[in-house]
Amino acid sequence: MDDLIPLVKSGLGLVAEGDRADLRQRLEQTLVRLANPDVRVIVVGEFKQGKSKLINALVNAPVCPVDDDIATSVPTVVRFGDPASAAVLVPRAGGGADQNGSTFERKPVALEDIASFVSERGNPSNRQGLASAEVLLPRRVLSDGLSVIDSPGVGGLESAHALTTLTALPTADAMILVSDASQEYTEPELRFLKQAQRIVPNVGCVLSKTDLYPQWRTVADLDRAHLGSAGVGTIPLIPVSSDLRLVAARTNDAELNQESGFPELIAYLRRDVVGKAQALRRRSVAQDLLSVTDHLRLSVTTELSVLQDPEGVPVLLADLEEAKEQADQQRKRSSRWQTTLNDGASDLIADMEHDLRDRLRSIQREAEAAIDAGDPGPVWDQFAEWIEQRVASAVSDTFVWTNERSQWLAEQVAELFALDEVPLPLLEVSSTDGVLAPVEEIPFLDPGRVSAAGKVLIGMRGSYGGVLMFGLLTGIIGMSLINPLSVGAGLMLGRKAYREDKEARLKRRQTDAKNLVRRQMDDVVFQVGKQLKDRLRLVQREIRDHFGNIAEEHHRSLADSVSAAQRTAATYRQERDGRVAELQAQLARIDQLSAQAKRLVPKAEGLPPQPAAAMAAGS
Repeated sequence: MDDLIPLVKSGLGLVAEGDRADLRQRLEQTLVRLANPDVRVIVVGEFKQGKSKLINALVNAPVCPVDDDIATSVPTVVRFGDPASAAVLVPRAGGGADQNGSTFERKPVALEDIASFVSERGNPSNRQGLASAEVLLPRRVLSDGLSVIDSPGVGGLESAHALTTLTALPTADAMILVSDASQEYTEPELRFLKQAQRIVPNVGCVLSKTDLYPQWRTVADLDRAHLGSAGVGTIPLIPVSSDLRLVAARTNDAELNQESGFPELIAYLRRDVVGKAQALRRRSVAQDLLSVTDHLRLSVTTELSVLQDPEGVPVLLADLEEAKEQADQQRKRSSRWQTTLNDGASDLIADMEHDLRDRLRSIQREAEAAIDAGDPGPVWDQFAEWIEQRVASAVSDTFVWTNERSQWLAEQVAELFALDEVPLPLLEVSSTDGVLAPVEEIPFLDPGRVSAAGKVLIGMRGSYGGVLMFGLLTGIIGMSLINPLSVGAGLMLGRKAYREDKEARLKRRQTDAKNLVRRQMDDVVFQVGKQLKDRLRLVQREIRDHFGNIAEEHHRSLADSVSAAQRTAATYRQERDGRVAELQAQLARIDQLSAQAKRLVPKAEGLPPQPAAAMAAGS
């Protein structure tokens, strides 16, 4: 990507000559994007599927902790660097940012100590509050800008891990779902895969541990069938064995390395991930440069035509009137797209709130049905965890859906511009980082356990009336107050009283459990709904500013062409020759930059349809 930076700097030089601060801001943003050429690939999957060992085998280094009782708790980024090093990213105190705008502080750590920061054993549930860890390695597979991210599992320990993984997806260029060959895809894996495909533009699957399971080919066929039935059959599935890869690297055995399946995986990463991501970026830079040169050319060609053909002033005046009319039309279009944006944002906020409430009401109905079907007390911990997982999934679905609607709204606004192609802003609504943090955990519910002494007291309290009543009745025939009949009646009534008390306590626990579920849903709607509304308002401002800048660029170009023509019409003849030469040289540089930008576009041909977020030129 280094060959693009000189082109952008050439564009900045031309923009400076034309005194176009608006275009300069666009190219400066392009330089910022080029300053981070990493292609981020996040590796996801359920717990103990072999994600960490897969990354270790890919880079041939023990960078991610691997053991039977170790699970990843913090995302770990592995990228190219020489010499090898490691660091952890910690949120800055007070939430402030440094001079580069980063809200995280980078703290170097020893490479051999990385496990104590990123694993459940060393950092259970991420109690240290780390944002991520970073490992730099001098590896050829990483030298093209590939960054591999080891993520926490999406199921098993905590539902928060699924949200942590989904948070990272909007910033990733590709995702790899790892599932071992012990069984075919589960429903949570397929659901997560379909959800992730709506966020990240490039998705692949890896079938791990093929050396442990002889039936892995059957499982691979079943998985491909599941992908096809789920509507994502185009996703590649690559079987691999990390252990074979590590042994092949240690023994330098090329045949064993081929059998491990990693050559196919590396080829996929280079061809379909790194190659296409860089091609998409080249296309984005080309669009920025072509747009800038078109704006610059308009003013230069207008002034040059007046200087070279002074007799055509009457025709030029007519063209100026037409240009003014175009400027007025642009202002009218500006009013239209702002109205479309405001109405669309209002509708989106209402639809989002309805979607969130609808998903949570479905969960609440399922929870209440489960509560009515049994006693929630003894299994309340597992029940609360199930609710948390379902709520996390529902919130993620809502955020992903809202992100898609936001992109659709941006496209609707773009259609109101009378241009061949209008770049779309980069919108990331689907990030769920910290969304459920303000929501309190589900409160404790009385398990309903009664001690043996309590059971006896409940029975005695019920049997007392039976003994007394039947004792008095049998006393009429001369029997004592306590006799076999009165004792038997007391036992029967005591048992009945205990059953009624047990049923009453069960009903009370079920009612309390339903109230706790309702309170939890209300809390989620209150907290998450507020955050999502705030985020949508920021999206509305981003779209407004993005397209406002585009409208201003075109209005400025038309106004500059009008001013240049009016100024040139009054230019003295002796000044014209020098100005013509100057303008011709400037136009030649603009055309040269435009031609270089056009040559970037064919390299991006043959790519799959690009999501709107990836076409974020000038955002």
